[in-house]
Amino acid sequence: MKVLILGAGVAGVACAYYFWRDGHQVTVIDRNRDVALETSFANGGQLSYSYVAPLASPSVIPKIPPWLLRRDSPLRFRPELDLDQWRWIVEFLAACNNATADRTTQRLLRLAFYSRDLMHELVHTHEMDFDYVQNGKLVVHTNRASFESATRLMEYQRTLGAEQQALDARAAVEMEPALTHIAPRICGAIYTPSEDAGDTYKFCHELKRVMTTGPNPVEYRFRVEVQRLLPWRGRLMGVDTNYGVFEADHYVLALGTNAPNLLKPLGIRVPVYPLKGYSLSLPITDDRAAPRISVTDFKRKVVYARLGDELRVAGMADISGRRAVIDGERVDQLVAEVNNTFPGATDYRKLGPWCGMRPATPKGTPVIGPTPHANLWLDVGHGALGFTLALATGRILADLVGDHGSRVPLDGFTLSP
Repeated sequence: MKVLILGAGVAGVACAYYFWRDGHQVTVIDRNRDVALETSFANGGQLSYSYVAPLASPSVIPKIPPWLLRRDSPLRFRPELDLDQWRWIVEFLAACNNATADRTTQRLLRLAFYSRDLMHELVHTHEMDFDYVQNGKLVVHTNRASFESATRLMEYQRTLGAEQQALDARAAVEMEPALTHIAPRICGAIYTPSEDAGDTYKFCHELKRVMTTGPNPVEYRFRVEVQRLLPWRGRLMGVDTNYGVFEADHYVLALGTNAPNLLKPLGIRVPVYPLKGYSLSLPITDDRAAPRISVTDFKRKVVYARLGDELRVAGMADISGRRAVIDGERVDQLVAEVNNTFPGATDYRKLGPWCGMRPATPKGTPVIGPTPHANLWLDVGHGALGFTLALATGRILADLVGDHGSRVPLDGFTLSP
């Protein structure tokens, strides 16, 4: 079959890989000059298979008022004259209850564990250099109540197959000595040994290399702007672009935050809205002062991952419109965070600031699977878990199109409630 993938971020590239591996004729189109140049370019780099609890949870509700009043809050909201923004916020608040959060966590864990298995299979199948490490993850808590809540969540996730440990401050520092500087502030940490890390941008390029150097190579067409989808009698007859109409037997939409506008004329709504996140890529100057285990500061919502000889620092979530414009104040906040947590580890004179628009759904679950148009498929809404979930959603899409069924239950992931 001829398959057209719309979008060359990590979701689209992973999807293309599985269609290619199944022997289909695959074309990937993207508006950029190469793969992974938007949201996938410099994200946090953590593959968080066991730490997938959604942002929408009851614990978020009491934090919202102080967050809205502080300029340096992890979550920042700037209202826009945008109905989609307000609708997303209302649906997000409606999802902030225990029943929804537990159900979402269960679903995401199944999907993430599947993705972990696929990643391990992938790196054993192909020689790929993307700074991949199986180094585990520490989620550090500086508030006693949040640590106790995390311990309860850990016990719940253990019933779903997650292997995690609750550590006191001393054990956390023994496991990651680079945390010594903040040891007096640590109340506890959750350690997950099965978590990985890697450079998403390099991963996409390596996967592209694999698909274009073997038999039946995937065709990549860049600087192609998708203008509209062309429906006809319950199917797509093509995709209209600045380079004319592209035709295929099946179409997979993996365009992140750009997907809703293309789907709206077809009468399809996906509840995806951008959450702007920021990152720094800093050269490591003191090996002992930089963490080797991936670290997440739970209170500040900042993640740290060692990628080769760099420290990737990422965080923040701004609900502030649709433009990927770097806010210097947010960059300064990230610099302050890494300086307070791992002083002397990096060279701040060589900042690599970046921002990306995470395609988030209110509940935190991606939208994958069929649409009312028989040959149009969705692979959107991964939020902050794009790298973590991309292989699973790509494999599922290839299986569905090939009429093999999904190996993971799709309840809560499709357009249907």
